[in-house]
Amino acid sequence: MKLRNLVGTALLGVGALAALNTGLRYEGELEPPLDGDDGVFHWRGMDVAYVEAGDPDDPDLVLLHGVNAAGSAGEWRAVFDDLAADYHVVAPDLPGYGRSDRPPLRYSAALYEDFVRDFLAEFDEPAVVASSLSAAYAAAAAGDAGVDVSGFVAVCPTSVAGPSPPKSWLRELIRSPLVGDGLFNVIASKPSIRYFNADHGYDDPTAPSEEWIDYEWRTTHVENARFAPASFVSGYLNSDVDLAAALADLDVPPTLVWGREAEVSPLSDGRDLADASGSRLVVFDRARLLPHVEHPERFVETVRESLVAGATA
Repeated sequence: MKLRNLVGTALLGVGALAALNTGLRYEGELEPPLDGDDGVFHWRGMDVAYVEAGDPDDPDLVLLHGVNAAGSAGEWRAVFDDLAADYHVVAPDLPGYGRSDRPPLRYSAALYEDFVRDFLAEFDEPAVVASSLSAAYAAAAAGDAGVDVSGFVAVCPTSVAGPSPPKSWLRELIRSPLVGDGLFNVIASKPSIRYFNADHGYDDPTAPSEEWIDYEWRTTHVENARFAPASFVSGYLNSDVDLAAALADLDVPPTLVWGREAEVSPLSDGRDLADASGSRLVVFDRARLLPHVEHPERFVETVRESLVAGATA
């Protein structure tokens, strides 16, 4: 009798967890986080969503969002329209994120480096603005992969944003269909999103609006949302690229933008990277990992200055 009760209780618990996970799934369609024209890049059987704006005859500028649990092209929401006044701006949702397809792959840095290379190759010497790990992927694409770029701006760039060496047990735990789903729902809950925004992303914890927090929640609760972040938090999206060497090898002078108050990827890392690569370093006060959101006007000015310098190099 006791065994039967124990089994019954366990089954009830499993059923309750499954029902909770299902109840937290966002079944609606994510709207574009940016104002512009929607497009789809067909890549390796996936539909990769992007938004573009500005005059197609203007120089191409590709914006690559950072990699995290709630990553999307919406990271560029504060600067997208202003940049589109001077450039043909294109901002994709990376595979596994945002409105792009999210197949249950074991995502890797190599996959994202290949994607960035192939996406940038669609344009004629685009300028690139990339955030966090995406800056390493873009630097790799513009280096050994031979993609020509006309300018390069990196926001708090890093090649390592998870445990090293990677933790396969953690990746597989989050990928698991029941416990992993529940664990990711905790990681991507609104209290967790608010915590990570305040602790890592923004110097001003009130900077992200409730509307934006709701979008981040929804983008982490669509079907298969956990698979790319599972690789991120377990270290499998860390890049093997020598970031300093890749930046130094660029044919255009790179600019690094850093928030003075950043604790993840601290400013000391930015100074070391700038010295090692010969990059220009621009430091934003009262900012952490997202200076382009907290200080959009100055960020747009910095991008314009950097791309003009690249065009005359």
